[in-house]
Amino acid sequence: MLQRGKFLAGALAALALVTGSSFAQTTPQAATVIHAGRLLADPSTGRVATEQSILVNAEGRIIGVEAGYVTPAGATVIDQRNRFVLPGLIDSHVHLTSELSANQLIEEVTLTPADGALRGAENARKNLLAGFTTVADLGANNDSIFALRRAIRENRVPGPRIIASGASITPHGGHGDSNGFAPDINAVLANPNACSGADECRRATRRQIQAGADVIKITATGGVLSNTAAGVGQQFSDEEFAAIVEAAHSMGRRVTAHAHGVEGINAALRAGVDSIEHGSYINAESARLLRNRYQVPTLLAGWWVGQLAERGGTLTPAQTDKARQVSRDMANMGRFARQNNIRIAFGTDTGVSPHGMNAREFQLMVEAGFSPLQTIQAATINAADHLQLSNETGRIVPGLAADIIAVDGDPLADVSTLMNVRFVMARGRTHKSE
Repeated sequence: MLQRGKFLAGALAALALVTGSSFAQTTPQAATVIHAGRLLADPSTGRVATEQSILVNAEGRIIGVEAGYVTPAGATVIDQRNRFVLPGLIDSHVHLTSELSANQLIEEVTLTPADGALRGAENARKNLLAGFTTVADLGANNDSIFALRRAIRENRVPGPRIIASGASITPHGGHGDSNGFAPDINAVLANPNACSGADECRRATRRQIQAGADVIKITATGGVLSNTAAGVGQQFSDEEFAAIVEAAHSMGRRVTAHAHGVEGINAALRAGVDSIEHGSYINAESARLLRNRYQVPTLLAGWWVGQLAERGGTLTPAQTDKARQVSRDMANMGRFARQNNIRIAFGTDTGVSPHGMNAREFQLMVEAGFSPLQTIQAATINAADHLQLSNETGRIVPGLAADIIAVDGDPLADVSTLMNVRFVMARGRTHKSE
């Protein structure tokens, strides 16, 4: 055994001479260590460990989680010993380049894509500081959101990792197209992806992928905030649904469907869409079709537009009528989804509600019957799976990006603590530390 040890030591020394490096230098080195008082590293287990050290390398990846408070030589120590640490949160439905306000109509004709990108940078930072280290932006001007996605990826501006759909695929005159203006203004503001007929919708889908879409977002039904009294029922035909899904899947993109009315929800699911946004009127058939797929309930959007409808001054008459009805029904939908064990990915439709308020969704989910742990799972492991990012984020384990937040208190006992995130690290960079 002694001779074998000497041989191994000699071999390592010889290797060091050949490579010009030592064996010790091949071991990953921690650039940063976070001392966590309580740690929910993997929300799938629900297990909370105490007095843990999270080791992060210079590339922003987690390289280890160790018991006790360790301090590797040369590492910067971040003290979160009095806090509850968990993975960075994921919002599966936002609109970074806009925010609903009383100026919504005039801004459609006064702001440029450059304005959208700059406002998007401001809103991206708000989402990040609220603890959301990843978002899916589902519906924005292509130039604005793709430029912002690139700037954040290149660390030019602070913000969450962005999965972006860009402009939605929408039927002519439907939710997602221009509505409520004089005809000549509607023509100028028309969504370039508005389509009618299977071939045209297939073409629009392919062009949106060519433009840079990570995911295809379609408006399967009418919507609350489209400025038209067209209801929230199915707007694409079954043939158009099938063409969009076939085109997207053949080019390696998933399809998510904005859908309120149950006929549109179920038709989109039968056509093969991968997930449903909102789902206000899901029924038993929807639950069956959603098996192994995700719903993103966006309870916050329903709650917020209900508030605005009662206050007045922000929504148009057409929007107000729909908001009052759908707000009540979305709350019931949340309870139905919980009772029927539908797989949920956390999403808020933020941009309808103010940016930075995203965590209010946790409270609304608890009111609908979800446990605090289930809401956190929806915003971490479930959302990561939904967005195909499970190998990148959603847990605090070696190999994944260092997307890490901390709060005072215990979110497993009171999810309202997530409304006040005190520490935020995204991809190894600290953006907030109070």
